[in-house]
Amino acid sequence: MGEESSIKLYGMWASPFVLRPKLALKIKGIEYEYIEEDLANKSELLLQYNPLYKQVPVFVHNGLPIVESFVIVEYIDETWTDPPHLLPKDPYLRAKHRFWVAYFEQVLLFLGKTLTEGKANEEQLNEYLKKLDVAEELLTKEMFLNGAPSFQDMKLGYLDIVFYSCFDMSDVLEDCFGIKLLTSERYPLLTSWLNALREVPEVKELTPPKPKMLQHLQVVLQKYLPPKQA
Repeated sequence: MGEESSIKLYGMWASPFVLRPKLALKIKGIEYEYIEEDLANKSELLLQYNPLYKQVPVFVHNGLPIVESFVIVEYIDETWTDPPHLLPKDPYLRAKHRFWVAYFEQVLLFLGKTLTEGKANEEQLNEYLKKLDVAEELLTKEMFLNGAPSFQDMKLGYLDIVFYSCFDMSDVLEDCFGIKLLTSERYPLLTSWLNALREVPEVKELTPPKPKMLQHLQVVLQKYLPPKQA
């Protein structure tokens, strides 16, 4: 069992990246102090703990800061060694999970860059959907041979946490931009997986309400999207 004398998480309520360590800590049953950051007026401690990126999340364990959501989640799993485990113990399965975590992150960043630059044309959206086509096909063949996982008798793992954080916002984005990103007709496995995750009690507890997320996203887009050309 890892030392729990001082555990803090600096975050921002709407960030999918902050949701990852929140879920990891909840699943592992680890008590911690949460500090909400105003990203428009970042605290001196945040800037001190993460001088390179100056972003959340920042996890501080006994005064030692750890940044990047992937690194934080793996650190939590390696430090607090009692089950449930977030990563598989088998090295090959662990490598597969890390591969898909990295892939989903790339898909999320591609979509985010496309939307926030205000140039989500049909070609770029098709490229995004093709990336999901690859995931649907290969995960069905390689990892989920019996269909999407059920969480009635098992806890979330590393891959589940990252997948959920990347795609739970899809319906909010659809409402905001008027586009279809993740349909059950095209992605039966991915949507079944996502829907199963949405029913997990820990996920329900920590996921911000959709209306609040939609309102937040609209404010962010008004601030950062380039003005439309007349």
